[in-house]
Amino acid sequence: MTPPMFESVLIANRGEIALRVIRGCRELGVRSIAVYSDADAGAPHVRAADAAVNIGPAPSSQSYLLGDRIIEAALSEGAQAIHPGYGFLSEREWFARAVRDAGLVFIGPPAEAIAAMGSKTAARTLAVAHGVPVVPGTTESIADAEHAGEIASKFGYPVLLKAAAGGGGKGMRVVREPSEIAGSFDAARREAKNAFGDDAVYLEKYIEGPRHVEIQIIGDMHGNMVHLGERECSVQRRHQKMIEEAPSVAVSPELRAEMGATAVRAARAAGYVNAGTCEFLLARDGSYYFLEMNTRLQVEHPVTELVTGIDLVHWQLRVASGEPLGFAQEDISPKGWAMECRITSEDPANDFLPSTGRVSYLHLPSGPGVRWDGGIEIGSDVSLHYDPMLAKLIVHAPNRELAVERMHRALSELVIGGVETSREFHLRVMEDSEFRAGAIEIQWLERRLASLTTDAGTEDGAMLAALAAALLAESESGVRGAAPSQRESAVSAWQRAARQESIG
Repeated sequence: MTPPMFESVLIANRGEIALRVIRGCRELGVRSIAVYSDADAGAPHVRAADAAVNIGPAPSSQSYLLGDRIIEAALSEGAQAIHPGYGFLSEREWFARAVRDAGLVFIGPPAEAIAAMGSKTAARTLAVAHGVPVVPGTTESIADAEHAGEIASKFGYPVLLKAAAGGGGKGMRVVREPSEIAGSFDAARREAKNAFGDDAVYLEKYIEGPRHVEIQIIGDMHGNMVHLGERECSVQRRHQKMIEEAPSVAVSPELRAEMGATAVRAARAAGYVNAGTCEFLLARDGSYYFLEMNTRLQVEHPVTELVTGIDLVHWQLRVASGEPLGFAQEDISPKGWAMECRITSEDPANDFLPSTGRVSYLHLPSGPGVRWDGGIEIGSDVSLHYDPMLAKLIVHAPNRELAVERMHRALSELVIGGVETSREFHLRVMEDSEFRAGAIEIQWLERRLASLTTDAGTEDGAMLAALAAALLAESESGVRGAAPSQRESAVSAWQRAARQESIG
């Protein structure tokens, strides 16, 4: 007998991921409860939910990071469970434990599994104990720069210093020679302390030119666990993912099965339940090394959904309610190719500096195989309080070549006015010959960045397509006779396109 689904779920997040979970809840007949800061009072996720609770001022430290306030909101609204989304409190062991202690269900792994995988050094130790390959390095934090130098000499340069409690590239330094070790060690510790409140740093051998490949897993409370294949996440800037795809051109069916089984083994070792991701470095010779486990739903989960046909948010809710998985490993194989671009409020031509303002114009792409997971609308305020990611543009096609062309077409249709965005940068990546050939690894973007972020603009075809989309949207929405603010947004699209044409 299938356990009953939750009646009400609180989503402890904001933006596009809050909307994604709210939609999943609605499709399963679950009442959704949003939380919001003062800055998000008019945000789309607040209106989309069945109920919403204000949890404090704009800074996340006074709102979205206050676990006790979020739990109080859940109890006051009669929620049975809390979905943390990603970021904020999603990988905080103490929060998962507090949710459980309050008599609520944490829609994610047990607190003990988060603890086991939350520290990179602890995760490495667990992986080694269960035969999961890891990059040669330390399993404990390093005491001082002198100790770091001794270990680096043992492994050989280059080496990588990493924050034990970190992620997202924070507290990470590549060290290529002994003279750099002291300064890099101190810098990594300072950054780790500022970002995570923990200055513990460990060291591992730096692998030259690997790909970043991750494996999605999901397990239920009945001992069933499967992997859903890999995602290629090698297009990164400063260790931040910018484009993801599934599957990977570098992974054969045999390697997929092997890496998937390894990820399942690592997750079982941690007592894992629900959705999670094991991240690996894939070397040029086909060897691979476990990096860490993300004990939450990943930003890039839509590409896995599109190639497997499995709704991860639905199954997060179902597994958390006690339902067994409705599929086995042999039922899962990638079909077609999916690709995701993270659309951020950053200015690529100005070293990706954050851009703030109000979204004055928005024309979304559509058509076959196009998905938009966004958290903005016309009138949305973009501030420095939160992550600059505005939305995710995802496409699905029968093969990678068509997926790239489809993404290029979708990006050409996308127009966002009022703030600078990464759209033009993503267009240029789609036009890049090396990217089109799949010849990427985690240092690829840093090498190509200058050519992809200059003011030279994209090819004329891409520029004209963007201009045509803006003018078409203007015509269809009656902007020519609209209020000045609407008219200005359409004119600004004209001006941006014209400027690119004159420079290019």
